[in-house]
Amino acid sequence: MTERQFKVVRVDKMQDRFPVQEEAEELAKVNAKIVIVDTDVEDEIVEAVKDADAIITAIGKITRRVMEAAPKCRVVVRYGIGYDTVDVKAATDNGILVVNLPGFCTEEVANHALALLFACAKKLTLMNDMVKQGYWVEAKKAQAPMVSIYGQTLGLVGCGNIGRMTAKKAQCLNLRILGYDPYLDKSLAKECGITLVSLPELLRESDFISVHTPLNEETRHLIGEKEFKQMKPSAYYISTARGPVTDEAALIKALQEKWIAGAGLDVFEKEPVTLDNPLLKMDNVVVTPHSASYSEASFKRQRTSVGQEAARVICGYWPKNWVNKTVKPKVNLVKGEPKWNH
Repeated sequence: MTERQFKVVRVDKMQDRFPVQEEAEELAKVNAKIVIVDTDVEDEIVEAVKDADAIITAIGKITRRVMEAAPKCRVVVRYGIGYDTVDVKAATDNGILVVNLPGFCTEEVANHALALLFACAKKLTLMNDMVKQGYWVEAKKAQAPMVSIYGQTLGLVGCGNIGRMTAKKAQCLNLRILGYDPYLDKSLAKECGITLVSLPELLRESDFISVHTPLNEETRHLIGEKEFKQMKPSAYYISTARGPVTDEAALIKALQEKWIAGAGLDVFEKEPVTLDNPLLKMDNVVVTPHSASYSEASFKRQRTSVGQEAARVICGYWPKNWVNKTVKPKVNLVKGEPKWNH
């Protein structure tokens, strides 16, 4: 399609866990080649991106120094919804778009949040382990106390795409839905069956609290000791967002001192979680390995979208979604659908 070959640098450690077949297929349509940089060392990343037209990354740290070293770079595409690993201000200062994928796993994460709700409320993992170990009678006794799901209150901290999808699904369980999101329009909340309230009211009223906020300076440790103390002793805390939104030390204390009944966690402050983490030793805590977004279909969709978005920008088109809206005056792109996508 074009004489020039573009260079797209994939920056991530543990590269063997991330195939790039779909991305490569999309980028090949515009004569772009992926170069894989399997490192988390900033100096090595800086060296690798010097002639990059685009950077794609899942967990790689894309710092100001990295972007300043890449004068040809037009876009950083993040494999996922969150973009806390990218210095967005630095990208804007350098005229680089930061692109994320807000819709690739909405259904999966909403389903996972509700799966954790069920697992907590019904004590599924505890009783599963007891029955498999031959403790049938003891498992029956371990049922009590057991909260109901039907007719209870679900509080959503953050009501973006995933939070709203969770709300829609939760209504089938006859759950009353409260939401805290200072940026959500009330009419959109009402359309999704969410009653917007203050965070303290949500904490006091909810039987299940599910966190769906992005991670930024405003939300880091949004839920800490003060917030856990406001929850019901019978409440369950669920997080499929980002680990540092929760003050993990405060959560551990809340569980140890029985301020809340339990937790369902897909994310931790430090990942991979270490075996000495007290949360892994609690029967009333259900954990998964930051896997809420995963399904075969969602990850294929993710990888394809990363390739498509990078291809759009390096060929002069606006992406479908970008984070740093204020970068617009600094870049020269056109609207429309590229002809190779037709």
